Amino acid sequence: MTDAEADRVLARLRRLVEIESPSTDVDAAREIAALLAQWWTDAGASVRLVDGTTGPHLVAEVRGEGAPLLLVGHTDTVWPRGTLAGEVPWVEDGDVVRGPGVYDMKSGLVAMIAAVERLRGRRHRAVRAILVSDEEIGSPHSQDLLRECAAGVAGAIGFESPHPDGAMKVGRRGSTRLRVRVRGRAAHAALDPDAGISAIDELVDQLVAIRAVVADSALQSEVLCNVGTISGGGRANVVPAEAAAEIGLRFLDGATEDRVLGALRALVPVRAGAVVETVVLSHRPAWSPSAADEGLLALVADAGRRIGQPVDGRPADGAGDANLLGSLGIPTIDGFGPRGGGAHAVGEHASLSSLAARIDLLEAVLAAV
Repeated sequence: MTDAEADRVLARLRRLVEIESPSTDVDAAREIAALLAQWWTDAGASVRLVDGTTGPHLVAEVRGEGAPLLLVGHTDTVWPRGTLAGEVPWVEDGDVVRGPGVYDMKSGLVAMIAAVERLRGRRHRAVRAILVSDEEIGSPHSQDLLRECAAGVAGAIGFESPHPDGAMKVGRRGSTRLRVRVRGRAAHAALDPDAGISAIDELVDQLVAIRAVVADSALQSEVLCNVGTISGGGRANVVPAEAAAEIGLRFLDGATEDRVLGALRALVPVRAGAVVETVVLSHRPAWSPSAADEGLLALVADAGRRIGQPVDGRPADGAGDANLLGSLGIPTIDGFGPRGGGAHAVGEHASLSSLAARIDLLEAVLAAV
């Protein structure tokens, strides 16, 4: 990488980080999408912006040989506006840069464009990129677009962060967030308790039942279950009429996922007159690594060998948009972003030398025709 290119990459990364783009901020999503659209257009891509509930999603097409490789990223972060001026400022410290979203995953967005720019005027693979604006909240509005963009591709590469040692992610746990909502009946807790139906008591019993479902020894693999929030009631002298819990579930395989989610959708009230409802808030299917995924990893590893970069891959626990693509049988790898750390934490940072190496690797992959 020349000094001029390094300066351009760093300047672009800073510009993206300085557009604070939390998932629900439509104006910020529009601003960052417009900037990225201009960069992709300048790199020779045909770009369209697709309106979404959380702001526009970007799709870029770069002509080349063969079926396109799909590059997958997101423009949103977990950080609210004001973070940059507060606890996570932009900092350049030698090889390390810090700032909200610098690692997850604005550095990956810069890597895509830089590699494509290098290929202008050369033979290379066709490229399709999709950058969604709702990944950090589970991509509830962009999954249909992801499916559309995956049609006819040779494979998909996600630009989330890699394993700490730089290894790619091949296979990831499925992730489902759901809310269990209970409706009971209010009554005076002392004067007429039998007229009431405690939504909180019902919810407690349902949570015990859910624990039994996810701990069933007949399941094919382990399920991680976290009750993240509980709400309900108002006063100690009133039988509560409403209660709810938000639950996060993680799955290793599709069969276990289907069985557990089916059981939770079919929860039956313990108390006569109570109503129990299960609402899925977001869902990313389990992605079990396949021979097709290993084939794409081997292709990337071959490109890496040509430029002196060892490439490895293994499953990961976190979920992202690659889950959907991998579960559809599309050859998929994730973790093509640079090394760093502190995703979703005040210590978020990325390595500039690793970013440069990822640009080199992506260039080699796309140039292998």
